[in-house]
Amino acid sequence: MHTRRAIVWFRQDLRLHDNEALTEALASADEVAPVYVFDERIFKGKTHFFGFPKAGKFRARFIIESIHGLRQSLQARGSNLIVRVGKPEEEIFSLAKELRSSWVFCNRERTRDEESVQDALEKNLWSIGQEMRYSRGKLLYYTADLPFPIQHTPDTFAQFRKEVERYVPVRDPLPAPEKLAPLSVRLDAGDIPTLRDFRHEEFEPDGRAALVFRGGETEALRRLRYYIWESGLASRDKPEREALAGGDYSAGLSPWLAQGCLSPKLVYRELKRFEAEFGVKEGANGIYNGLLRRDFYRFMAKKHGNGIFLRRGPHKAAGPQGANDWEYLQNWMEGATGMPLVDAAMRELRHTGYLSGRCRLNVASYLVNDLKVNWQMGAEYFESVLIDYDVASNWGNWNAAAGVGADPRENRCFNVLSQAQRYDPQGEYVKRWLPELGDLPPDSIHLPQITCQ
Repeated sequence: MHTRRAIVWFRQDLRLHDNEALTEALASADEVAPVYVFDERIFKGKTHFFGFPKAGKFRARFIIESIHGLRQSLQARGSNLIVRVGKPEEEIFSLAKELRSSWVFCNRERTRDEESVQDALEKNLWSIGQEMRYSRGKLLYYTADLPFPIQHTPDTFAQFRKEVERYVPVRDPLPAPEKLAPLSVRLDAGDIPTLRDFRHEEFEPDGRAALVFRGGETEALRRLRYYIWESGLASRDKPEREALAGGDYSAGLSPWLAQGCLSPKLVYRELKRFEAEFGVKEGANGIYNGLLRRDFYRFMAKKHGNGIFLRRGPHKAAGPQGANDWEYLQNWMEGATGMPLVDAAMRELRHTGYLSGRCRLNVASYLVNDLKVNWQMGAEYFESVLIDYDVASNWGNWNAAAGVGADPRENRCFNVLSQAQRYDPQGEYVKRWLPELGDLPPDSIHLPQITCQ
């Protein structure tokens, strides 16, 4: 009897719970081969426009940790994770021929680079009579459940939220499989690479970091449980999510959501359980808002395609969009602009790969509106260094910061001085990352100059 085999290509869905591609593969095939490919164009390549390293050391290590965790989880269930380094359309194609599989299951991606890879793999598979089967379980809401076609998605977040919340239920997350059958053919599982394989030096987390993120599904579930159930933070009526310093001003789930170590539907289910027990709280509601905005930017990327990457944005905004000024950009990246809040934030980003949402808004506004630098330079630097880089969210937020996004009302010009005085009144955050200013009193620590009014 012929053994029906399927490959599950893990991408930004590095988990077993609520993994639609894995669930469908197990229902369709006798044997399933889980595969992850470290795409050399990401881990060794450069960004499109300005040539930054495409995946910096923080995200690279987080993904490596996540792959170790995924392999351990699969091994505990009787399977294993096949790991390769190269181009997925070549490596998975080679495995498909060797395994004589029938299908490759994966969660579909909808942005430029990711689409080109899956299209190339699909073309290769067709040449040997094998099929790609796509799943769409990555987000909070399914495209098929929306009350409008993708091309009619509202371009304003407020309208999007109104229509989605009114009509669309969130589906329950799928359970993780309890047991997986091993392959009946011998196959080299492959070694998981190290940071040095990707031209990065090993490093210790910076002691000033508010949170230390470790990759993997187990760590993701631990953080979710801590924030919602153990710490009491979700119970706050007035959460400190606008604060700049400390590890509990936000849920801090974004790195795990970005790599798919954590399902947004599972987060939503936990929020609903919490709400049923304790009522609606702002602390928990803030997490839901973040999930919903993440979906919004994903749907904007689907609707507008490559327009989100272009200098004039999806709607070809009129007027100049800043200069390609490398000197100003370098000062901004190194935290040497002379504006304390901006410099502190950019040094935190450089040393940890992470920033609070409030800091991201301020440094983006300063680059675009004060330094008059092309917003794409900032977007690509963030792509390179962020531990929680997500294509649609990153470029959607930078579209908004530059005033070229789908929603023209989101042009965000911040008075950085007033922001600093409001959200860091004692200068604690600035002093943490700019110790050279440690002797300055609170009333003067934020006082260099600002041009944005």
